[in-house]
Amino acid sequence: MISFEGQSWIILPLILPLAAGLFCFLSRRWAFALSLTAALGNLLSIGVLLNQFLDTGPLTYNVGNWKTPLGIALRIDGPSILMLLMTAVTGLGITLYARGYFAFRIAVPKRIGRHERQERFFWPLWMTLWASLNGLFLSADIFNMYVTLELISIPAVALAALSGKPASQIAAFRYLLVSLLGSLSYLLGVVFVYKTYGVLDLVLLSGKTASGAGMAALALMSVGLLLKTALFPMHFWLPPAHANALAPVSAILSSLVVKGSFYLLFRLWFDVFASAVTEPMVNILGTLGAGAIVWGALQAIRQKRLKLLVAYSTVSQLGYLFIAFPLAYLDMGTHWGTVAFMVLAHACAKSAMFMASGTIFLHAGHDRINDLAGVRSYIPVTVFAYAIAGVNIMGLPPSGGFIAKWLLISSSINSSQWWWGIIVMIGSLLASVYIFRVVSRFFVIPEGYKVPDRRPHSPLLEWPALVLALIALLLGLIAPYPLHILETGNSLFSMVSPKGLPL
Repeated sequence: MISFEGQSWIILPLILPLAAGLFCFLSRRWAFALSLTAALGNLLSIGVLLNQFLDTGPLTYNVGNWKTPLGIALRIDGPSILMLLMTAVTGLGITLYARGYFAFRIAVPKRIGRHERQERFFWPLWMTLWASLNGLFLSADIFNMYVTLELISIPAVALAALSGKPASQIAAFRYLLVSLLGSLSYLLGVVFVYKTYGVLDLVLLSGKTASGAGMAALALMSVGLLLKTALFPMHFWLPPAHANALAPVSAILSSLVVKGSFYLLFRLWFDVFASAVTEPMVNILGTLGAGAIVWGALQAIRQKRLKLLVAYSTVSQLGYLFIAFPLAYLDMGTHWGTVAFMVLAHACAKSAMFMASGTIFLHAGHDRINDLAGVRSYIPVTVFAYAIAGVNIMGLPPSGGFIAKWLLISSSINSSQWWWGIIVMIGSLLASVYIFRVVSRFFVIPEGYKVPDRRPHSPLLEWPALVLALIALLLGLIAPYPLHILETGNSLFSMVSPKGLPL
């Protein structure tokens, strides 16, 4: 019998959403109630784990009481608990918004049954994906991480195709092929690791990978993860998949799914394979990140549809995460702090932007940017949420995006790599262009504009986006707390620096 005392709480983030997903398949009537209960229980369990972590430091739970390397271990350190917390908060907001979103669509009399079917399959797929994400952040060996990556991809692809439109199905099929190719590349890297070192556990591998085989394994695993993260120029699948999906699905894919593969990539480079990483390698990723920042922003500026603009914004914002690679190599101050703030702020802000875009589409009947003047007159909360989320994307204080970009610029100066700081500032200026391009339409009401009849809707269609946008905005005011969590247990492998030297 399981006793939920001490470290046994670590299994609840896996069990709760997985059980909810299974029961959602059986009962459509209670699907939302089950999902909301799992979301609240997940948030509670992670709160308990966070409290234990701050008291005792990193936590380890051996499933079935089998010790490593034979058994499956679940571990929590500073970065992983922050990722779990990010998923819990953002996931709860998405769950509430999805309820309002589907209720609004189901109320439309045309195409009877279509939206009901979409909602029926959304809840179990979403809960399964959530459990898989938690499993990735808790996994302690690279093969179990591969398993969770696959478990994330399957429901993510199904969710991307859920709208049933030809464009979304084609985009989802492309996403499936890219995901399978990325998984195969990652799995080949795992085979290299096990053949060479005979272990898969992250801690046991740490410090043993400074060899040609280690570099080959890292290269294979990195290519696979870069495909899944959609780093420029491997981003071709992301904009159509995110823009053509249902609004709650777009929020899930952009704010959470791509963060899972990035988290694993950063962990491998600076924790497990730190001794195999060289300066030219991190400069390559930094250069690709710089390309993503500029190219994604320029494409966002050119878009005529709101959801496509937000999707290309994701491509650009992901670039900042990869700018952190060359900076973290020479400056330990950016090892996890900058990445944590960028991931947390982007997850909340981008979820809010896709939610707001979905609500605007439902009320206006389209998302053509040039025809959105006057939207503020009938959905002011949604417009305000979009604008607040845009503040974070631009990196204005006191948002979490501002803290992350400030840390990036400071580190670029401290490490004498000033060119990365210039790229960050250029990206922020370009972001202000595509954010103000949309917001200026929202807040201008043309003379003689007639406010259309506003269909009644649930508060869940607007308020979750506003709350998440405000969290992203105010994250900078609580900056010491995430940093304190990282300092408590920055990494399970804190005895190794990015260059493989003792700290």
